[in-house]
Amino acid sequence: MKQQNKFWETVKSVGLALLVALSLRAFLVEPFKIPSPSMVPTLLIGDQIFANKFVYGLRVPFTKKRFWNGRDPGRGEVILFKYPVDESLDFIKRVVGLPGDTVRIEGEDVYVNGEKLHKEDATLEPFPNNPGRANVTPSVPYKTVTLFPEWAHYRFYQEELGPVKHLIQEDSPWFPSGEFKVPEGNFFVMGDNRDHSADSREWGFVPRENIIGRAMFIWLSFDWDKPLYDLIRWHRFGRWIY
Repeated sequence: MKQQNKFWETVKSVGLALLVALSLRAFLVEPFKIPSPSMVPTLLIGDQIFANKFVYGLRVPFTKKRFWNGRDPGRGEVILFKYPVDESLDFIKRVVGLPGDTVRIEGEDVYVNGEKLHKEDATLEPFPNNPGRANVTPSVPYKTVTLFPEWAHYRFYQEELGPVKHLIQEDSPWFPSGEFKVPEGNFFVMGDNRDHSADSREWGFVPRENIIGRAMFIWLSFDWDKPLYDLIRWHRFGRWIY
């Protein structure tokens, strides 16, 4: 009898733990694995992140309906969302245009409501004893970045989007110039890897109901090109996403 009681206590404990984990997953946080280089240098392939689902409102699990809406995404925030072209896929990009905004693209220059986004040159200096990392100037939002094999071919900038300062990289613009009027209830998003990102310049706007949450921090990061003993990028653990 005691053995049976212990068994059911264990089942109850495991069941409760699973219920808590599933509730957190459904309402509060969403794990996401970065699959492409569209958000480099902010996010690298192999980064594992958590997104805050609560900040933009509580969704009914497995639907786009919400118990309540929370606040809308702000300019400059990195958001996780259902890809409007194929909602079976989750995408991650940065909010550039809010509902009602006019976004104009001219080569590498971005204008929001007629005002050019401010950006300044960012300098990367590799660590002498660790060529895989570099100091950044200016050092906001990050003092250091993780380098990737082709990094020397890019130009890096610190860009300002509303209250958010963040890093972008450019090499050769290929998107045609154009102007976009953001409809109500929609958002215009772009990747930080500006010339290698399929985003609102290509496929359009993100409806509010498609937005899952705001990217919070990196909880684990893998460099799949490295040998097993050097596979984990420990220095990226806990990095907040700006």
